[in-house]
Amino acid sequence: MTAGQMRRDPLTPFPWYQAMRSASPVVLDPNTNTWQVFRFADVQRVLSDHESFSSRMGSPDASPIANSLIALDPPRHRQMRTLVTQAFTPRAVDNLAQRIREIADELLDDVVASRRFDAVADLAYPLPVIVIAELLGIPSSDRAQFKEWSDEITSTSSVGTGQREMAAYFYRFVEERRHEPRDDLVSALLQAEVEGQRLTLSELLGFCVLLLVAGNETTTNLIGNALLCFCDDAPGMLDELAAQPQLLPGAIEEVLRFRSPVQCMFRVTAQATELDGRRLQPGQSALAWIGSANRDEAVFEDPDIFDIRRSPNRHIAFGHGIHFCLGAPLARLEARIALEALLARLRNLRRIPAAHLEAQDSFVVYGLKRLPMAFDAP
Repeated sequence: MTAGQMRRDPLTPFPWYQAMRSASPVVLDPNTNTWQVFRFADVQRVLSDHESFSSRMGSPDASPIANSLIALDPPRHRQMRTLVTQAFTPRAVDNLAQRIREIADELLDDVVASRRFDAVADLAYPLPVIVIAELLGIPSSDRAQFKEWSDEITSTSSVGTGQREMAAYFYRFVEERRHEPRDDLVSALLQAEVEGQRLTLSELLGFCVLLLVAGNETTTNLIGNALLCFCDDAPGMLDELAAQPQLLPGAIEEVLRFRSPVQCMFRVTAQATELDGRRLQPGQSALAWIGSANRDEAVFEDPDIFDIRRSPNRHIAFGHGIHFCLGAPLARLEARIALEALLARLRNLRRIPAAHLEAQDSFVVYGLKRLPMAFDAP
């Protein structure tokens, strides 16, 4: 079986993953000339072996994200990660908790009287966008534009304008902060140094674009995917979590494994290497399917069963190795607070069964465009 012989359903790709793990765990897709990798051990190696698999995305001038942290190899990756880590230290993330609770409550205030809402549009999308925008210092009036740019950047049918427009916006924004610093992350990064070096303008632009896209898409889809799991994959789970909110951290980890917000990551072979007996040549593309690795039968017992008490849960939803997601603690915190607020304030929360579910237009990120839900009056 080749990568194209069985159709991948964007909403339920998991049977395709299982078939590929069994028949073609490392396979060259003739349509894209890309090696596709499906088993946990191989995916983990592609993500962590930076000497064999480079994170570079073509020319650094190709796009802002191509010059961001996610697309750098050592030693520059280590220097840049050290510079931007300050925004995501445990203390820095914990300090955001109260503001995240306030935002979640404000968003729910707008829906409690209606007894119906769209969990994506009314909560899962705006919450992380507001948090990241406030962290960067972006005016609230510009947030809606970032949703359009973010969706365009991650879309399978992207025409490439989103990154350019967002980069132009941030260029103007960075220049404003350079001349008039404020108490925000961009102003701090303009002054930060490590080993005598600062971020270049292109690196700072790339970081801002990456943070907005990753901070939006990953957390939005984590919250939406969690509600889908609780409603469809484990009926009765919402009631159980409402009664025992202490189970939420484990439930979120299982959501990350079961319906991973990021389904795959690209790499480029930096040198000739072997993977599952296949010979990969330098300069070839590799696509590591995280969503498949997190359902690998060799690692997870009963991988197609959603189990919030799964232990250990060695998922790699946030990547692995030096590129482990810098914003993972913030994404987990936002998801936990958002779900706690939902469960505490909305009684008998449930998905509207007749509502059609449509996946995001992307094979990289996994989530729903909308998730209509209902609840009972207090």
